[in-house]
Amino acid sequence: MTQPQQPVTNTPRRKRTDVIGEAIKDYIAQQGLRPGDRLPHEHHLIETLDASKGTIREALRALESQGLIQTRTGPQGGTFLAEVSTERTLELLSNYFFFRPPTIHDIYEIRKQLEPSLVASITGLLDDAAFQRLENVMAFYSSPPTSLEEERTQRMKELEFHLVLVEYSPNPLMAMMCRFPLELLMNLTVCQRIYDQPYPELRHKGLDYQSRLLHALREWDAEGARAIMAEHMQAAQQLMETREAMLVREFLKVGKPSDQDQSAEYLALRSYRPTEKR
Repeated sequence: MTQPQQPVTNTPRRKRTDVIGEAIKDYIAQQGLRPGDRLPHEHHLIETLDASKGTIREALRALESQGLIQTRTGPQGGTFLAEVSTERTLELLSNYFFFRPPTIHDIYEIRKQLEPSLVASITGLLDDAAFQRLENVMAFYSSPPTSLEEERTQRMKELEFHLVLVEYSPNPLMAMMCRFPLELLMNLTVCQRIYDQPYPELRHKGLDYQSRLLHALREWDAEGARAIMAEHMQAAQQLMETREAMLVREFLKVGKPSDQDQSAEYLALRSYRPTEKR
């Protein structure tokens, strides 16, 4: 009987360094190693894995770039496990969106889905210290700003209020998914331009929603907190998208930014033109 032919796949052959890196990860997991624990010495990896020094070092550099290990020099040096920081994780995630940045609309569509569930999940988990932290953040924007610099600081603090809520999430995946859109709002250029302009309605409405939210959380009213946050996100999206549209109209009137608005590094690179596109 003729055996059926196996489908031809175009899966590229994995690099030796990638295979070694995955093997080290499996070893870490199976041995139950934790941040701060030492990995086997380089000479042991070379002998055990039958690999060259260069291959082992390249595999370790890849793990280090991912934030999973760190190398220390000196008598007590070696390769140690490291806990990947939130900042490093967000940096790597941001690179994914480098050529396809999300819009304000995209961000708020996600926030509307996630943050109501977040506040419902932390209802009953906040102690007096947590409420005090949140109230301390709100104090930064309880009064109208007296300068554009203070205006921007207040916008950052309003987002920080939500970051504090995220810290109390019992679900680490939910926490990371909620944190990333907030970091985007803090760093996107269009958002920074919005925050640099007076916007009293954004401050006033945000403060009102957050005050009501704290009251619901103090009362252990999970569904009330969920509803307030949903309303808050819907209103914030409308305000931000309205201001974004105004900035676009202003940009079309003014035209391209002048060289004075650009960094020296960008101006130096601007004249470079790649000779060939891949």
